[in-house]
Amino acid sequence: MSAPRDRLTEGLSIYRVGGAVRDARLGWPTVDTDWVVVGATPAEMQRRGFKPVGRDFPVFLHPVTHEEYALARTERKSGHGYTGFEVHASPDVTLEEDLARRDLTINAMAETPEGELVDPYGGLDDLQARVLRHVSPAFVEDPLRVLRVARFLARYSRLGFDIADETRALMRELAESGELAHLVAERVWTETEKALGEPAPAVYFRTLHDCAALGELMPELDDTTLSPALERLEHLPSGLADEALPRWRWARLVEHLDEAKRETLAERLRLPRSYRDLGRQAALTRELRERGDIDAEAVQRWLDGIDAWRRSERVLPLLALLERDAPELAQRLERAWVAVSQLEAKSLVAEGYRGGKLGEELARRRRTIIEAELGTP
Repeated sequence: MSAPRDRLTEGLSIYRVGGAVRDARLGWPTVDTDWVVVGATPAEMQRRGFKPVGRDFPVFLHPVTHEEYALARTERKSGHGYTGFEVHASPDVTLEEDLARRDLTINAMAETPEGELVDPYGGLDDLQARVLRHVSPAFVEDPLRVLRVARFLARYSRLGFDIADETRALMRELAESGELAHLVAERVWTETEKALGEPAPAVYFRTLHDCAALGELMPELDDTTLSPALERLEHLPSGLADEALPRWRWARLVEHLDEAKRETLAERLRLPRSYRDLGRQAALTRELRERGDIDAEAVQRWLDGIDAWRRSERVLPLLALLERDAPELAQRLERAWVAVSQLEAKSLVAEGYRGGKLGEELARRRRTIIEAELGTP
């Protein structure tokens, strides 16, 4: 995977690093290309026209390709959590020293612009052996790595990858050390949201459970209901766009929790509103299914709860959740919805209804329509 030089990089000692090197050798799609620059200073990078973007360490954007070029650096633990590090970036930091600070050997490979591999920590061997292995004992200095390893396994487990036993031991050590408590909610959620978009998201949560991290980060999920919750991640409405998958998977994961637990978990992780809302809608749909026999009051309460009258696009995907376990119920609800959705408030306005009277009459007629449809064989 060679790359042409340009006038900005001519004379610089640069290496492609990270995911682009790893995924090219796996045949996995690569999205971003990151570079490490050895032997340069921030002043030199800016003289060449690179745009500084790093706050905690020197990172620059190429003004044409917009790829990231980071000066080689080392890190030393100086506090708790993901940000508790002192960063040293200078021309005397070697490529090997920069790669040594990375989490996994498969992420600690580099490549020259001409495609020559630099692999001081055996990343290629682990890639071929399908092993996720930490680079050094410094792995335990960053608690976020527990989540990152779990996320990588969620991505690559279907290719046959597993976590090295010694790395699993360090993950458990981190989980039991109390360091996970120092991770800010935004970082935990960022990794979790990415994992929900991976090919095997259940692997992420199972891995966190197995190393005792899930109980620290998301205790509401870490109980006997975890296994059936993870099974539900495979059962989603058909035809979802890729960008919708994480939200629906999260909704399926938390639909069995009561409202108090869902909200506590949402607050702890600082969930976006769209995730909170869909989780609540899935929970209401589950409650309707678990009722067994339904009546017009329950159906109308469900439609009100998911705000179906203003957000009609929510109804059919939620009905699709019922298809697998309660197909007859789903069909009855769909018939009722098709019928009741044809009633429009403007027709009642034309009859002279206004204000509170309009709302009362609209609710009454909706109930009448639903009752009629539920009674239709």
